[in-house]
Amino acid sequence: MNVSERPGSFAPQEPDLPNPLPRPAGEFEALERAWKAPRGLSFITAVNNTYVGLWYVGTAFLFFILAGILALIMRAQLAAPESDLVGHDLYNQLFTMHGTVMMFLFAVPAVEAASVYLLPNMQAARDLPFPRLSAYAFWAYFVGGLVFFGTIFFGLSPNGGWFMYPPLTGSKYSPAENADWWLLGIGFIEISAIAGAIEIIVGVMKTRAVGMSLDKLPVYSWAMLVFAVMIVIGFPAIILGTLLLEMERAFDWPFFIAERGGDPLLWQHLFWFFGHPEVYIIFLPATGMVSMIVPAMAQTPLVGYRLIVLALIATGFLSFGLWVHHMFATGLPKMSLSFFSAASTAVSVPSGIQVFAWIATIASGRMKLTTPSLFIIGFLFIFTLGGLTGVMVAMAPFDWQAHDSYFVVAHLHYVLIGGMVFPLFAAFYYWVPVASKRPLSERLGRWVFGLMFLGVNVTFLPMHVTGLIGMPRRVYTYPVGMGWDALNLVSTVGAFMIAAGVAVFLVDLARNFRFAGEDNAGNIWNASTLEWLPNGNYNTRSIPSVVSRDPLWDQPNLSKHVEDGRYYLPGTATGGREALVTSPFDATPQYILQVPGPGWQPVLAAVFTAAFFLLLTVKFVLTSVVCGVIAVGCVIWWLWETDPGPVRPPADIGGGIVVPVYVTGPMNHSWWAMIVLMVVCGMVFTCLIFSYLFLWLVNPGAWPPQGIEPPERLWPLVSAALYIASAALIVVASRILRGDDRRSPRAVPILIAVALLLVSGASAADLWAQWRTGLSPSAHAYGAAVYAIVSLQIFFVLTTLVMGLYTIARWLAGRLDSIRRTTFDNTMLFWSYTVGQGLVGLAVVHGFPRLIGGP
Repeated sequence: MNVSERPGSFAPQEPDLPNPLPRPAGEFEALERAWKAPRGLSFITAVNNTYVGLWYVGTAFLFFILAGILALIMRAQLAAPESDLVGHDLYNQLFTMHGTVMMFLFAVPAVEAASVYLLPNMQAARDLPFPRLSAYAFWAYFVGGLVFFGTIFFGLSPNGGWFMYPPLTGSKYSPAENADWWLLGIGFIEISAIAGAIEIIVGVMKTRAVGMSLDKLPVYSWAMLVFAVMIVIGFPAIILGTLLLEMERAFDWPFFIAERGGDPLLWQHLFWFFGHPEVYIIFLPATGMVSMIVPAMAQTPLVGYRLIVLALIATGFLSFGLWVHHMFATGLPKMSLSFFSAASTAVSVPSGIQVFAWIATIASGRMKLTTPSLFIIGFLFIFTLGGLTGVMVAMAPFDWQAHDSYFVVAHLHYVLIGGMVFPLFAAFYYWVPVASKRPLSERLGRWVFGLMFLGVNVTFLPMHVTGLIGMPRRVYTYPVGMGWDALNLVSTVGAFMIAAGVAVFLVDLARNFRFAGEDNAGNIWNASTLEWLPNGNYNTRSIPSVVSRDPLWDQPNLSKHVEDGRYYLPGTATGGREALVTSPFDATPQYILQVPGPGWQPVLAAVFTAAFFLLLTVKFVLTSVVCGVIAVGCVIWWLWETDPGPVRPPADIGGGIVVPVYVTGPMNHSWWAMIVLMVVCGMVFTCLIFSYLFLWLVNPGAWPPQGIEPPERLWPLVSAALYIASAALIVVASRILRGDDRRSPRAVPILIAVALLLVSGASAADLWAQWRTGLSPSAHAYGAAVYAIVSLQIFFVLTTLVMGLYTIARWLAGRLDSIRRTTFDNTMLFWSYTVGQGLVGLAVVHGFPRLIGGP
């Protein structure tokens, strides 16, 4: 127990106030003006986290309601045997859309959306470091999600289950476009989730209150950091999987067709390498919320802070070792089953640590039985039950009995509703006073909790029995006399109780939620963290310095001093939007980040990106390409206004601390974002190499197939030499760009142009070398795997081409020189990655068949 941090038992020394009073005239007005949101139609171009975050949360909740309506239709169908309310085809679409929308359009976006709103407030940052990226992610999700959901009204919704197993979803058994909507739509939405994850990682590491070192970081920030890292590592697997399955459907490349060397189990590996961590991706942010709410409700510091942080990290790590426990019934070797069964059980340890820490916190304080408290108690009860059945299905023999039955349906709903939905409702009731002028109703909140808690247990507890007595999941009806009638009727009644609880919540929201740009309801819970500081569109008037994890308890005058502008950066140094970037470990000020304001670019880029994917789904290829080109143009337009350079000398932010308004290299926030993006790209490529090797294991004697000769050794050597030469030219250009004369290195654009020719030639040579051997991508899985690696490399080379031309354009426009060189640095990083990936790809495609004894 952190006795030293209990309020009243220890009083950390308040830091010196860096800025005196009175503040200069007009300082606050200038700050307000810089962060003012646009009005009228331009309102949708707002990028403030307080606006985008709320839109994001609202849209995610809309999808929760829509998916819930689909569930009610299914429960109505199953309430009685041999019902004909809906037919089997529509039922297939209903359960596929219910699972897909809940997992991809509600659960992950909801927790990501909450963080867009909460993280800057909780860390006293003015905004996230890439607000336009947040806006882009939201609009892409909004447009793509609504169009995707609308397919159900036209009979075009996917109908192969939310995990889309081939061969059922291959073109042979699902020739219609339903599966394509899932593959392209969800793949696109996951890209949006990755964009949000990059924003969160950089935001947590680089924009915090002064002094908020990692050991003072709110647990919620830790949870979101682990969450975002898990997305970066886990989501590329599903993005690659959807690409491979779509290529198989569109171009007949047989990755999953057993007759031509493919294997449907490859899809299951890729899907569940993403799919199982997905459960923890949803769960960890919820635990972060619980770890913030419990201390406030108990009015005592969180017990076991360090253990909880370690448990979050351990859960994230272990979750990537569990995916095979979804494949116990596929005939894997017993050794594999034993390992993954043990790992599945082990993950209950860090989860248990968190549960006991919350119980200890409640026991060490005096818990107020408010609506957030009730939802937390409900979460502990329901999630613990789900965890117990999780341990049961982690044992292979039991899993074989319960597999694909309603027992599994009951288990996953206890885990997901208990582990995510209840904490989210607790968060709604807890944090609405930050965003609204009025809190939600305690009286209505208790009704909401009661209906939902009883409804969940009435719905899903009987399903354990329904499954154990033999009812399989995903059947649209069942005959009389199976013994399932009464249990299904009870489950249907429970489902409508949940719906009634959600309806009361909507009534409460309509009655009491009033958006507050300023003058919110205030710190009604006497909470200890920074999101409860007085705020506005600019977040806090000044950036505070904190000395503990519970600053509002340990620094009693913090709110007043922050509001008076006594802390750092109380105005605007450049006349525009700014954020204070701090060091990643101890949160000392590093530089002032010039934050871009509202603009149409993110909105238009998102709309045309969505149009590209959606039109491609319905085979409007030419129109789709046009939209894709416009989307790229909008992104370039958006980026053109970034990288402003040192618009003024270093500025004093208070207390004699003078920081620059522009930096480059590893200190720069965009450098961090590019590194994270490269990790994402590396994971996509790693999953592709895994797929290549997996298919080799399936075809050890046909790699390559008989009659296929790999290209001559000269070709990969030529390609490798071109890649290396291009990278060397970029390094030379970088060194030339470091001179004292900002505009003298005129060789820079020439070197970049020559390097572009070399890197393009390298990928073209490899493609030509494969093609001239007569290797076909559709004849055998070997050819499909080889061309997939070559195609991915060509995509990265094309991206490098666009970035290189963009960099040249900026130099020609006078927007790039030896000081203002962030664009060049990012291009060089991506270039290095592309070359590295190209070399590894050459080694695998050309070297591996020879290594295993091929021609």
